[in-house]
Amino acid sequence: MALSSGRRAAITVLVTAAFGGALFFALRGQQQDKAVQIEQQEAAAAVVLRGVISLDVEGYFKDPRVLKVLAARRLPVEVVRVGSREMAGKVVAGSAPDFLFSSGVVAANQIVEAARKANLPAVQVAPFHSPLVIASWEPIAKILVANGLAKAVSPKVYSIDTERLTRLMLARKKWKELKDSAGYDVSRSVLVSTTDLRRSNSGALYLALTSAALNGEVVTDRATGQKLALQLTELFKRQGYQENYVDGNFDDYVSIGLGKTPMAFLYEYQMVRHALQKKDKGIGADMVLMYPQPTIVNKEVFVSLNERAKALGELLASDPELQGIAVEYGFRIADTERFVAAVKPTGLAVEPRVTQLVDPPSAEVMAEMIDTVAREMTQ
Repeated sequence: MALSSGRRAAITVLVTAAFGGALFFALRGQQQDKAVQIEQQEAAAAVVLRGVISLDVEGYFKDPRVLKVLAARRLPVEVVRVGSREMAGKVVAGSAPDFLFSSGVVAANQIVEAARKANLPAVQVAPFHSPLVIASWEPIAKILVANGLAKAVSPKVYSIDTERLTRLMLARKKWKELKDSAGYDVSRSVLVSTTDLRRSNSGALYLALTSAALNGEVVTDRATGQKLALQLTELFKRQGYQENYVDGNFDDYVSIGLGKTPMAFLYEYQMVRHALQKKDKGIGADMVLMYPQPTIVNKEVFVSLNERAKALGELLASDPELQGIAVEYGFRIADTERFVAAVKPTGLAVEPRVTQLVDPPSAEVMAEMIDTVAREMTQ
């Protein structure tokens, strides 16, 4: 029996309504699923990244401006300070941190190797760096120049012949035995103050630098490394007590001065940070920087162990604000002009471009050299 036009219209309305209702609930379900997905993504993005960092960057990661930028980019962090040489031991499958920020490539390579063994994806990036320098005093610099060990590069900036200085120290020369030593006429041996290489990266880098100076190039084999380590042990033993961390060595240089620390092996960032914090007060009138020829550039190496941590490392290396804050903590960045411009008003003179460089030995050779010196120091 044919349907009347009225019944056909009613059925069409019902079918359309049913289809529309189904479509409505389907779309609503999709929207709810999408909202849940977005909520889950946002929750994941807000999860705090756990990091292990060196002393070098501790102040940086406590800076409210850094924390604000990271929070805005949904990369909040929670960090714990650990010695760089201890970091590789923290890379354990199932309990490893999200990232590790080490002082130096040797420690970073050890972290990457530990990550490989734990089957974790490790990616390195070096957002900032700092050359190793000898912080000294104008009277000391003049004595070194008079004895052919250093050259004036610009006011308050000197280059120093690493090989000649190392051999002079091994010869046990005293300050008063040097030519034109009236400015520091004392019976102390000529030595550079360092940290304890058994616990501190900067002390280990001093061993790397002096061994390269004697070898004529970076030490690449274990036999040569052990031989040079034995020879250079006395440069550590004869110092007497050494600080375990680099800020302790720097504090002695700044607070006690020439009598205690005529030459201190430091990261350049420490002097720059000190000068920037002083601002209008300026640094000590006699403070100078001496750049070993060659020297080592210490990279602050960020090692990520997952994708979000990788994004954090890339942000630290590229974000203009975060890079600028790093400069305020004394670090050099890719933009050398920005670094030099920031330091200039402080009165601290720096070498704009450090080009005479040498790399530290491999992690394996370096570890054996450190062990050799550490063993000899207990004899």
